Formats: sequence, structure tokens, C-alpha cells
Amino acid sequence: MKQTKMMIAALFVGSMLGACSSSESIEEAGEKKYVNMYQEVKPVQLTAEQTVFANDNNGFTLNFFQSLNGKMKNQSIVCSPLSITYVLSMVNDGATGTTEQELEQTLGFHKGGIQAVNDYCKNLIDNLPHVDEKVQLNIANAIFVNDKYQLKKQFQQDMANYYDAKAEALDFSSPLTLDRINGWCDEKTRGMIPNILEQVDPRTVSYLLNAIYFKADWASMFEKNETREEVFTTPDGETRVPLMHQNVYMNYLRNDQYAAVSIPYGNGQWMMTVMLPEEGKTTDDVISSLAASGWSTDYLKNPLREARGYEVDLKLPRFETAFDTDDAGGLIELLKGMGIRQVFDKYNAEVPNVCEKENLYVDMMKQKAKIKVNEEGSEAAAVTIAGFVATATSTGPTQEPPKATFHANRPFVYVIHEQSSGVILFVGKFMGK
Repeated sequence: MKQTKMMIAALFVGSMLGACSSSESIEEAGEKKYVNMYQEVKPVQLTAEQTVFANDNNGFTLNFFQSLNGKMKNQSIVCSPLSITYVLSMVNDGATGTTEQELEQTLGFHKGGIQAVNDYCKNLIDNLPHVDEKVQLNIANAIFVNDKYQLKKQFQQDMANYYDAKAEALDFSSPLTLDRINGWCDEKTRGMIPNILEQVDPRTVSYLLNAIYFKADWASMFEKNETREEVFTTPDGETRVPLMHQNVYMNYLRNDQYAAVSIPYGNGQWMMTVMLPEEGKTTDDVISSLAASGWSTDYLKNPLREARGYEVDLKLPRFETAFDTDDAGGLIELLKGMGIRQVFDKYNAEVPNVCEKENLYVDMMKQKAKIKVNEEGSEAAAVTIAGFVATATSTGPTQEPPKATFHANRPFVYVIHEQSSGVILFVGKFMGK
């Protein structure tokens, strides 16, 4: 019989459900040793206001995913609404009036104001990549400016101070500019997203970009010789996919909508939570449930609050998904449907604090995202771009744990998230191909 693996990543039980010692005693050859399981954890410290921002921006993430899902029935998708948040927060720095209000309200920042939004984004850039040194995370931002225009000094300073983005002036009529912008995407995503644009519009004043790259090994890796081609039931019938397999101790819950497991990476601060619809339910039902409940660090408001440590017979597909928001009818239309409208209106947008002598509006916006999941872990990346144009006139168990079976052999939803901040990095669904 395969031996159950007791993972350090079961720390999630402690962080969600109650007290857990900062060290674990291990009996070995009659000698008691103590291993500090938290030695590599560097939690993100959020102010009370920033905690609200994180929770409510997760609400934006799940609402956006629900809107996107409505356009992409029966198709696998992956996206990073956090990447969208970064680009729109940079836009917000130069916005005023109703334009600013729509951006902040929809993104979950309420009436926090530009300074508070900038401080929050800076906190995540500085600290999220360091909560687990075993996990590779890079959040990068860039500004490429048409050399016919001049950005305002305050906007340039804010971009450098809060987003680590230095404005780079380029000739937008030169083909080399397309190579430079796409080359930045390729570099920042380690080749996962080699390009974001097909051509550069010479009318564009500036392109704002965000790239997020994530790579992490599972806390307990799957053994490759345990992976088997098995039946995966799709809405259209059946297909065969490689299902990875292991028996492992982890957090598990089951309710009337879905069963869920939280699979830890590295030291357990980062998780992939996988939600498998119950009999008679679909991924649409799961996504609607998540959008309604939100995803909060507040225990009583967290959809995983009933999770407990189980010995899980786990099967998960090895898969790869790439997605472009243009395939869903365009990112701008999705955001308009959520309440962000004025910034896209060439007559009424209020973005006067970006460019000298020009009021701007966002004329184009898109995201590309990709994820790979295999026996070792996960690799995911997203790039979001927005183009400005000038407006018109204007721990392990002490007793035998309960057992559960979780075989993800039908469509499921997944979320990659960080424990201390609660921030969701990626969200997606896998439909079998």
C-alpha cells in the first residue's frame, strides 16, 4: 500500500483552523528533534485598509471570472485579474472625477483614493515575491511612450515609486518598437507569453503593461510513474487525459456545490485550491457560488472555512491552458459590463494627469495568460496591456486522519492564492482540453 505523505504544506490547517505550533517534534532513533516549519515564511503585512482592499479586490477577481466564464462555455480558461488590477491602478493614478470613482469602486478599492491604491500595489510588489523563497514570483510593470508625447513628471515619479515602472520613449512608427514591447513580455514571463501585440498603433500615446510570472513546486510532488491516461468526462462526452496520482494529507472540504482540496506549493504559503462540482452541479455553479461568497481572509467569510485535514486519494490532470481575452469578445467589453465605462469613452474620460497637454482615454486593452500543471508543480504567467489615446476635444495530525477521495476526472475550477494576504494570483477552469 502506498504510504501517505505528511506534508509541511499541511500548515494550511493551522493558518485557517486554529493554533499550530511553530515547530514539529520528530522522534528519530530515540532522539527527539525539532524542526522549525515556519523558518522560510515571510508573511505579507497589510494595514486594516489594505486587508479590505485585498478581500474586495478578490471579489473583483471572482466577478470578472464569472463574466469571462459566461463568454467561454465548455472551454478551458485561465486569467489573472490581479494583472488587470495593476494596469488599471496605473491608469487610476492619472484619473480624476467619475473615471477615478468607477475604477476604484469596481476594483474593490472603494473611496480609498489614488495614494492608498498606489501604496497597496507597492506593498504586494515588494512583499508577495518573498513569502516563500522556494516560489518564483515576479510582478513587473512597464510604460512605453510614443516619443511624440511627454508624460507628466508626477505621473512618471508615481510609476517609478509605486510600480517600479520607468517610462521608455520609443518611435511608434518603427517596427523595432513592436519587437521591444513583445520582447519585454517574453523576458518577464520566461517565454510563456512571447508577444502581446500584433502591431503598434502610431496614434497611441502610451502603452501600460503588467506581467505576472509564477513558478512553484508542489510541497509533495507527484511521482511520474503514478500518472496514467484515464477517462475524463466532459460536457460533450469523454476524452482521455494524463491523471497524476498520490495519497497525501491536505485540507479537504465537501459541500452541496463542490468538493475542494488545497494543494500546497513550497512551504505552504501558496496554494492551488481545486473545486470539483458535486453530482448534478457544473463549473458554472461553482463559479457563481464563489462570486457570491467572495474570497476573504475573514474566517467567517472564507469559502474554505469548513476545510479540515484529510488523507486524500488525489488525482489531478497534467494539463496546459493558454487564453487570450480577445477570444471572449475583448477585455474592454468585459470591464464595461462590470461598471468601468468612462475611462474607455473618448469624449468623457477624465485622465488628465498622465500626459502633458493631453487628456487621455484607454482605446485598447487585452490580457494573455497561460498555465502549465505537471508532476513537479505549476508555472503560470499573464500579461495585461492598455493603450492610451488622446481624447476627442476632450502542521501533521496527532491521530489517524479521516480519508477522502478526490479524483478530478471531470471539469473543475482552480484558484492560485497566497495565505497571509489572501491575494488571488490566477483563477481558471479546466474542461478536459
